[in-house]
Amino acid sequence: MFACKAHSGSLKNNEPIKEPLNILSHKGSPSPVNSDKTLDELWIQRLLPSYPRYRGNRPGSPSPAPPPLPPELLGSRLPPPAMELLAAALSAACALDQDGSAGQPGREPPAAAEESPAAATAEAPPPAHPMTADSWRNLIEHIGLLYQEYRDKSTRQEIETRRLQDSQTDPEERSPSEETPSEAEPTSTTESKAPPQISLLRNSNSRFNLWQDLPEIRSSGVLSILQPDEIKLQEAMFELVTSEASYYKSLNLLVSHFMENERLKKILHQSEAHILFSNVLDVMAVSERFLLDLEQRVEENIVISDVCDIVYQHTVNHFSVYITYVSNQTYQERAYKQLLQDKPAFREVISQLELDPKCKGLSFSSFLILPFQRITRLKLLVQNILKKVEEKSDRETTALDAHKELETVVKACNEGVRKMSRTEQMISIQKKLEFKIKSVPIISHSRWLLKQGELQQMNGPKTSRTLRTKKLFREIYLFLFNDLLVICRQIPGDKYQVFDSAPRGLLRVEELEDQGQSLANVFILRLLENADDREASYMLKASSQSEMKRWMISLAPNRRTKFVSFTSRLVDCPQIQCVHPYVAQQPDELSLELADILNILDKTDDGWIFGERLHDQERGWFPSSMGEEILNPKIRAQNLKECFRVHKSDDSQRRKLGSRNRQ
Repeated sequence: MFACKAHSGSLKNNEPIKEPLNILSHKGSPSPVNSDKTLDELWIQRLLPSYPRYRGNRPGSPSPAPPPLPPELLGSRLPPPAMELLAAALSAACALDQDGSAGQPGREPPAAAEESPAAATAEAPPPAHPMTADSWRNLIEHIGLLYQEYRDKSTRQEIETRRLQDSQTDPEERSPSEETPSEAEPTSTTESKAPPQISLLRNSNSRFNLWQDLPEIRSSGVLSILQPDEIKLQEAMFELVTSEASYYKSLNLLVSHFMENERLKKILHQSEAHILFSNVLDVMAVSERFLLDLEQRVEENIVISDVCDIVYQHTVNHFSVYITYVSNQTYQERAYKQLLQDKPAFREVISQLELDPKCKGLSFSSFLILPFQRITRLKLLVQNILKKVEEKSDRETTALDAHKELETVVKACNEGVRKMSRTEQMISIQKKLEFKIKSVPIISHSRWLLKQGELQQMNGPKTSRTLRTKKLFREIYLFLFNDLLVICRQIPGDKYQVFDSAPRGLLRVEELEDQGQSLANVFILRLLENADDREASYMLKASSQSEMKRWMISLAPNRRTKFVSFTSRLVDCPQIQCVHPYVAQQPDELSLELADILNILDKTDDGWIFGERLHDQERGWFPSSMGEEILNPKIRAQNLKECFRVHKSDDSQRRKLGSRNRQ
């Protein structure tokens, strides 16, 4: 949108930046008005004194009054300036801090300052005003919410906003007066641009609110000039910065209040403390460095140029510490439960520390899980920015790059957690199996459990349907892995005798409908090639409709579901948003976070939904009571459009890979 170029990288890395040349006169104050001044230049001169980093607004500096208007313009309303001029004026204020800038007495402004601001861009060294420790500590101290509270408020506000959008009438049916407020009403114009979907630190104890609520923003006049979409983008970037500050505050409390507590140190063995807190100090140091760069970017200009370039640099260079921390989660949870059970003194100290007003009623475990929650949430915040930047712009490219790197880190974190639990689970299953047929090696680094459970197998031919149910079926037990199905019968001693198996890719399922009560929830499982290298069929009965569908989708994942698959991208697929968090209880279930949006691929009459989450394409089952269906077709279409935009770089990569494979 702006003609001036944003800083292209983290200032801590001393990367070159581009800034518009200073368009101010000597000593950083606007020059007197003369008859040759244009209205745009008058706007710039009147806005700069209200800019917070303008030298005249700093302690110990004179506060020059805005330049007077020419007599012919007194009482008239100045038209808004060109966006290029406004952006150049705001960025030019940053140049006042640099050596050799216009703010130094005795120096003449560069000759290029007389050029058009839209074209006045040149290479400049990084600013000579590094961020001080007191500056960012002041930012932290004024955060009124811990990250757990911040995250909860933000996601719940997203839910309420989507509810409001879903209930709104069609925008095309609104009158023009509702869509475009009159220019004669600047107050309502500003309010209409306020993005309701962003919830930040709305708290009486916090100095932070929406970006547009900051006093510096209100006094600058930029809200009456920026387009509504740009204001929403500013809010999205500002939320990423302030949420990182809240997150750092919570991390700092975890370290100072819990980890460094002297009583706790005496109770815990060094190895126990290492498992419990892992590399949290490294994580906190990375967050501190990240926050420093983010805050420095915000201070450069009241209109934030970009934050995704900083996110990209830190993700590539520093965020690997999250993978280490999150991969330790299985050990961490186990050690915490064991300590609570075996050490009463530990349990007592933790309870006392949790009661401290600093913790605001939050549990110790909620602090331990912070890094995993943050790295996941950070990816969603970048997605939110990506949805709001201009298409085919530099900011879109940067956001896509940052999102791609964050997705890599999040996937590595998830794999780290799963790898340990899967290995232990496979070892446990291997010990329980006894093969009646040729033995199949179960433990493999590339194999994991998808679903296990008991079903009833129909005995004899179909003509025996008149027999009593208890004689018609007998129990069998299935272990379904990502690449293998093992069919067993349970035997004494918590053991399972394997009597058949087949590769998962050679399984087919077929549902039986309207077959009477005795055959309700029955489906046919076909093994195209079983353990004896021949085709085999099993008629299986599940305990409920949802259990039957869950088995059928797990056994044959490419089978068409009730609703058209999301991957077809052709039909208006039903959608649901999560209003209650859900923790998966079975391998085929999907854990949900507040405000998750999912496509509904299938659902059952007994209250279960098979869905695909839009932001990461993860699929699984969850109770329908966890969400609310999105009824407005335009909102559903917008959600899909935003999803495709976020993942378009991934799609192009897949197409290139597919083309290479075909060749």
